[in-house]
Amino acid sequence: MPDPCIELLARLVSIDSVNPSLVDEAAAETGVAAAIADHLRGLGLEVHLQDVAPGRPNVIGVLDSGLPGPSLMFCGHTDTVGVEGMAAPFTPSIRDGRLYGRGSQDMKGGVAAMIDAARVVRERGLNRGRLIIAAVVDEEFESIGADALVKEWRADAAVVTEPTDLQIGIGHKGFAWFEIETAGRAAHGSRPKDGRDAILRMGRVLARLEALDRSLQARPVHPVMGTPSLHASTIAGGREWSVYPDRCLLQMERRTVAGESLSEVEREVGAILDDLRQEDPEFEATMGVRFSRPPYQTPAGSMLPGLVERCAAARGVRTAPTGLSFWTDAAILGDAGIPSVLFGPGGAGLHSIEEYVDVADVLACRDVLSDLVLAWTVNRTGFLGGLIP
Repeated sequence: MPDPCIELLARLVSIDSVNPSLVDEAAAETGVAAAIADHLRGLGLEVHLQDVAPGRPNVIGVLDSGLPGPSLMFCGHTDTVGVEGMAAPFTPSIRDGRLYGRGSQDMKGGVAAMIDAARVVRERGLNRGRLIIAAVVDEEFESIGADALVKEWRADAAVVTEPTDLQIGIGHKGFAWFEIETAGRAAHGSRPKDGRDAILRMGRVLARLEALDRSLQARPVHPVMGTPSLHASTIAGGREWSVYPDRCLLQMERRTVAGESLSEVEREVGAILDDLRQEDPEFEATMGVRFSRPPYQTPAGSMLPGLVERCAAARGVRTAPTGLSFWTDAAILGDAGIPSVLFGPGGAGLHSIEEYVDVADVLACRDVLSDLVLAWTVNRTGFLGGLIP
């Protein structure tokens, strides 16, 4: 008989929860939120639905001991990226110890593990404090779910169950999305004196950005986050074959590390455009920040990473604190005063056309998380967790 955690995982993968901010007319998180809410109620948890946007609710389940004590939050996102190119994205299948399907690794495997950990804790008995299960929307785009969560909920600490290959994530980079537009002048392709080529002018910008990226990656390596970097994400411009393009739009991403501010990053890009204007009075360009999120690092004094490591070791899982390459909602929780780490199962293919999570890792993650709850409540005093008054 399948483990209840894997049964839950298969059910979650079978529900289309593609983020509508990424794919027009996508299903959103309504269906998967309803399934999680029903499952949590069946486990005996108190369930709260937090409407973040139309058809996009956060689900918060609370397992309360009834006695004052420390709180711990498990947090994971319910949205996925799109499924273009996938043959059967919502038909979960298990082969060679792996469960395949969209969102299996990113991150319904971690969500299933944290929910089933609540089942185990409830069966074993929570002696004091509370466990908060938060299934949030929209992490794959702008994390409006985590933003909404921390406005109403608090905990003494949190574990975000993103896929970490059962390692303990204690930090990751931030990012900023820029839009840069160069201006030209439309003219017939046979009349070069009348036209100005906005695309070629963008070429100058790209060359300077490439040089800046080399410089960023040559900086001293941050011990947790590595080096900052940038890349060109999308580019568009031009009208037709025989017309000088009057505009070109570049979208670029800048990955940031601790110690870098958004204003500093803006100045770097702005300096490139200023230099190009000085070199050519006809060069015209504008830039703006579309969106940004800060880097994150678990506070140095937190006991959470060490406690996770000890719980993992007791289960035969070899793990260690490490930095992660991708941004997560842990940054939002941390900024709200909830010290957080990341711990989740391994797998492969996130955001690709073949995605899977290791079944054994999901179960190991569940077991470590359930042990962590009991260890946390035994080793901590004080109480923050719950709904903000």
